Amino acid sequence: MKNIRFLVIGSLFGIILSKSEVVSWYRIYEMFKFQSFHMFGIIGSAVLISMVFMQLFEKGKIKNHKGEKITTKEKKKGLTRTLVGGTIFGLGWALAGACPGPMFVLVGHGITTILIVILGATIGAFVYGLLSNKLPN
Repeated sequence: MKNIRFLVIGSLFGIILSKSEVVSWYRIYEMFKFQSFHMFGIIGSAVLISMVFMQLFEKGKIKNHKGEKITTKEKKKGLTRTLVGGTIFGLGWALAGACPGPMFVLVGHGITTILIVILGATIGAFVYGLLSNKLPN
């Protein structure tokens, strides 16, 4: 019962994704063909909001639920790893027609074939977890 807030927040997030048409295959298709600004505007807004929140975390203006400062660990830099990872993510997104968050919204819309994509993503994450310490990162 104490985690009900996460269900509520997740449900609201799903409604927002649905109403903003982020889960629409046609919107994603338009984005990858550079025919519409809709998705780029949403993604750009998310990036800007994330930048603001990261600054607020670093300055200690926003604290976690225990009142402690939120800290982030430095990530390894590297152009190659960013390009390869981004390309793999983008290809998966283009082939599946959905990125990880909206996949669950699509199930809620009754598009059950996305369950195959969710299964593949879960297996991929599991395999990555098994191999991550052997990969050059």
